[in-house]
Amino acid sequence: MRRAREGDGPALAELSRPFARTGALRGRPASLYQSKALDFLVAQAPEGDLEGCLGLSEHASVGVLYNFCVADHRQGSGMGSSLLQAAFARARSQALTMLFTATTGSGRLFLSHGFRPADPGLAPAAWARALDPDRDTRVLARTL
Repeated sequence: MRRAREGDGPALAELSRPFARTGALRGRPASLYQSKALDFLVAQAPEGDLEGCLGLSEHASVGVLYNFCVADHRQGSGMGSSLLQAAFARARSQALTMLFTATTGSGRLFLSHGFRPADPGLAPAAWARALDPDRDTRVLARTL
């Protein structure tokens, strides 16, 4: 696990593309991955390919986890849990008190790491307003 670098934007976009195609992630332009690359934690294979990523944006004293994906061939390997643990450590180092995320899936991994369903009104307002109501999104939160 490492913090993404500015040059990782294209690889972040490529890793995320299959998840956006299935609807698991919101589609985002490659330029957004480039401009937000430093938000991300990444898991990198020995040969250099990115195999997992998770964005963490800061909103005052709380954070939002977004764009969480693990390459298909690495799912079930513990990589997702490792990315979450790294995000928790990073959030604590930034003195964040709570983390929010949104999911259209079961949220099983988040729930197993202490997240619970949350009222979107408790989340950062700009982030909550940007949630797509047509995606049947559930907001989850975890205190740190």
